[in-house]
Amino acid sequence: MTIRILEPGAVVGVLGGGQLGAMFASAARRMGYHVAVWDPDIDAPAHQIATHSFSTAFSDLSSREQFANIVQATTVEWENVPAELCRWLEERCPMRPSSKVLSTLQDRIAQKQFLSSRQLPVAPFAMVESGDQLAEAIARLGCPVVCKTATSGYDGRGQWILRTPADAKQLETIMKQPGSSQRWIVERFIVFARELSVLVVRNEGGEFRLYPVVENWHEQGILRATCVPASIDSGIAERAKEVSLQAVAALQGVGVFCVELFHTTDGDLLINEIAPRPHNSGHYTLDVCSVSQFEQQVRVTCDLPLGETRLLGPAVMVNLIGEEVRSVMSAEGCSNLHSTPGAVLHLYGKQMIRPGRKMGHVTFTGPQEELVAAAAQKFMVNLGTSA
Repeated sequence: MTIRILEPGAVVGVLGGGQLGAMFASAARRMGYHVAVWDPDIDAPAHQIATHSFSTAFSDLSSREQFANIVQATTVEWENVPAELCRWLEERCPMRPSSKVLSTLQDRIAQKQFLSSRQLPVAPFAMVESGDQLAEAIARLGCPVVCKTATSGYDGRGQWILRTPADAKQLETIMKQPGSSQRWIVERFIVFARELSVLVVRNEGGEFRLYPVVENWHEQGILRATCVPASIDSGIAERAKEVSLQAVAALQGVGVFCVELFHTTDGDLLINEIAPRPHNSGHYTLDVCSVSQFEQQVRVTCDLPLGETRLLGPAVMVNLIGEEVRSVMSAEGCSNLHSTPGAVLHLYGKQMIRPGRKMGHVTFTGPQEELVAAAAQKFMVNLGTSA
């Protein structure tokens, strides 16, 4: 297979302009590329870095033509961009990942059905389109279960834990509301020992790179902190990498993917979800890996050789959520953080602070896992939280 490298000086496009788009754009600009960002939110952080900026709706046909005429390759920072737009663009330039992969992964039912059909490990699940089907699914799977909207929803939004059959009554009312989603997925609630994730980078020729397995902690469905390396034995780590690569290869995915896994109390590994893009749990790569997940995204989008994924040292990444960001923006808070050895602050440039919104993160680095964990724990205690 002959692959044409996109040379520096070309324009790469990214659909979505949040912090992931901004980090991709920064990596691309550093590597000599121009970046066209398309995000309907005029205040999206990536617009501040873009060479070309589009803030119209993704349905705008004029912008579609202009965008396609500018870019030589395109990627995404968010899996829920319109698949139809991606299909149209990939007829005109390389699209990483493909619209087919996006269509599969942006629908939770399609994603689980695909993984199950490839004998990849997932929790038992059922598709639900009505209150009656919800009751049937609960009866078959047994409580507790997790019910999620089939599409959209992130950071815990569009998800409900049903601990008893009686809990379904409230959800049935929500299902009947005008404008409510028409399809849901119900999954058996998994009792896990830990949540893990693996970044998989795969190019058009099938070459791949795997980052270390990381351990994640969530609060109310939002990632709180990520620790690398994960506190698991080498056998579990190798299995996690193997399952993650199998999933991305089965999809024939080209791009950067994050495979989220449950490590159950019984020792099993189950795939929770796959994100076809860089991921919050991979932000540590900016500070303690030889090549970050965002540089890898540039490389695979431009058909450059993939970079190494060497971990330079242990790290803990802590998200700054909502008002927590103010703690590092005051003179005292800023001084305290920057006087902490190995602490690296990343602020996303979002103008509006909202509850549950990721405003930035801090990566704690150092030569020893114990020192890094202690510094991160102290910081989280001061934030009023802990992992």
